[in-house]
Amino acid sequence: MPQAENLDVIDALVPKWVEDGLPPATIATLELSKRAAWLSNVLEQAMRAGLAELGLTYAEFDVLVALRRAGDPYRLKPTELTRALLLTSGGTSNVLQRLTKEGYVERDADPDDARSRWVRLTPEGLRAAEAGLKVTGRAHQEVLGGVSEEAMRHAADALREILLVVGRRRIR
Repeated sequence: MPQAENLDVIDALVPKWVEDGLPPATIATLELSKRAAWLSNVLEQAMRAGLAELGLTYAEFDVLVALRRAGDPYRLKPTELTRALLLTSGGTSNVLQRLTKEGYVERDADPDDARSRWVRLTPEGLRAAEAGLKVTGRAHQEVLGGVSEEAMRHAADALREILLVVGRRRIR
């Protein structure tokens, strides 16, 4: 157990887990998942606040940067966006409607498939994506600013190792 000055909110949960008779491996797993969730929540709150100042929701930003990542001509099919962002098709449709209304994306017919359409970033959408990237980058810096690069590298590498194992499993 770390020194008292190095304890976090998750450490306060451990004695109860020990008292409940959970095995050390289970406790380690719980600590990992709780800390990952807590960090994700803090980062997401910071990003949402910054994105709101740009008039974007987190989901809208996610769509804009997914299209930006696709590279010029910055377009994907709605089903590709749904898969890439782990949204439902209805959720993707709602976000795309709002982004179209704001002029950030356009929907183009697919000349090779009359049943399909492309979603493409407009120049304004590209500017919004880039502004959002700056805001979310600052949010990450604000949240993680006191963490050493070495600690972040170690944590990122450890999480990669875990996710490589988890990613091979089929989760119900």
